Amino acid sequence: MKQRASGILMHLTALPSAFGIGDMGPYAYRFVDFLSKAKQRYWQILPLNPTEPAHDNSPYYSISAFAGNPLLISPELLVKEGLLPTAVLKSLPDFPKKHVLFRAVIAHKEKLFNHAYKRFKTRTNQDGYERFCRQNADWLNDFVLFKALRFYFKGGSWRTWTAKIRDREPKALTWAAEKLHDRIEKEKFLQYVFAEQWRMLKAYCNRKGIHIIGDIPIYMPYESADLWVHPELFKLDTEKRPVAVAGVPPDYFSATGQLWGHPVYRWNMLKKTGYAWWVKRIEHNLALFDVVRIDHFRGLVAYWEVPAGEKTAVNGTWVQAPAVDFFNALSRRFPCLSIIAEDLGTITADVREVMRQFDLPGMKLLVFGFGDDFPTGAFLPHNFVKNCVVYTGTHDNNTIRGWFENEVTPQVKQRLFTYLGRRVAVDELAWEMIRLLMMSVADKVIIPIQDILGLGEDARMNRPASNTGNWQWRLTPELLTTASFIKLLEMTEIYQRA
Repeated sequence: MKQRASGILMHLTALPSAFGIGDMGPYAYRFVDFLSKAKQRYWQILPLNPTEPAHDNSPYYSISAFAGNPLLISPELLVKEGLLPTAVLKSLPDFPKKHVLFRAVIAHKEKLFNHAYKRFKTRTNQDGYERFCRQNADWLNDFVLFKALRFYFKGGSWRTWTAKIRDREPKALTWAAEKLHDRIEKEKFLQYVFAEQWRMLKAYCNRKGIHIIGDIPIYMPYESADLWVHPELFKLDTEKRPVAVAGVPPDYFSATGQLWGHPVYRWNMLKKTGYAWWVKRIEHNLALFDVVRIDHFRGLVAYWEVPAGEKTAVNGTWVQAPAVDFFNALSRRFPCLSIIAEDLGTITADVREVMRQFDLPGMKLLVFGFGDDFPTGAFLPHNFVKNCVVYTGTHDNNTIRGWFENEVTPQVKQRLFTYLGRRVAVDELAWEMIRLLMMSVADKVIIPIQDILGLGEDARMNRPASNTGNWQWRLTPELLTTASFIKLLEMTEIYQRA
């Protein structure tokens, strides 16, 4: 981690493909080649877990902390493996190229997966599949049963399932596993295919000298397999309803705070198990990725707990988590703890101390550097420390161009130009800000692909204040121009990040 390097932030769904959504197929490999030729050392992505149409297909809302998202499976690679006929590459719906229509993609891929699964069942040699099932049985068996039960009960909360299944009585689970056998096997097949395609793509990245930075949302939704399987690890009542949920308190940006609604952890129970679930989660992610970013890291030190049923986050309280004991346990299991702490927002001294004690790099966003604390703020390059990861912005921010054109005040513009030493045209701005980061002392620079390409607000990935229309942006192939490649390569070499 502690070498000068740079990389690009882009989620897999944003890659070009003929199937309406980016995936782990041919264009992912072409993108890795682009990174390699431009001497980038990191590819940062968003969580790879299954997403939910009811929650805008946000990668930060998933029904599993361990499963992969089947929507990222490449049909082209399934054709190559003989699991789909070549005809599926010719008769395709007219998917838009610039954004994802998730419902259309889901419907089409479901048909392809059904076809692929039928072919797979006829194969006599399934050694790889059986090995995958054995090696991942600790989470896989529960997850695929959970998925099959959701289908059987036609959706709805797992708490509304029949009491014996809700409470995971062994006889009831055995009955369900027998009744739903084929659905369960299909879900196992999809997880196996996802894992194999990801394994091959990650290996290709690593051979090219590129490390993947993955992402872990700190909390799990109530409607997840993890809550159903491990209710004792979360603050639920005797009827398995949430007692307390997560959020953040009122601040400058919101008078009522943010109420996320995910159940908070019972840290005393986690501690009794040696933090087994979290250790397993970190282990799983460190197998998938080379480095992991923990979203809302401060919640592992102290978290804002709101009584269930509240309409806003106002009536919450800060509750301490056993952070030092927890990270000691992780450090014993993983001597080289490759974690980035998402420490944006209001961060207190106790969070900083945990990061210092365990030598965890935090994040700096350049777009936050030109506010009222200018020029003393921590988000300006002259105030960076070496052990941090710096960004122009993240998936939650506007692009640099969109920010400049639609969000900044005249005062912010003036501070920006003062810092740059001259007025800059909007077409030049993204690269001038990238240059500030590249020449800084920070060990790692990660740039969203939208800023490399100088794109505007319509290329934004997520608007946190909006619950619809997010996570849809896609890169079109012609955008990766020779000019942007040459600029990125030159800066990488000049500022010794190659």
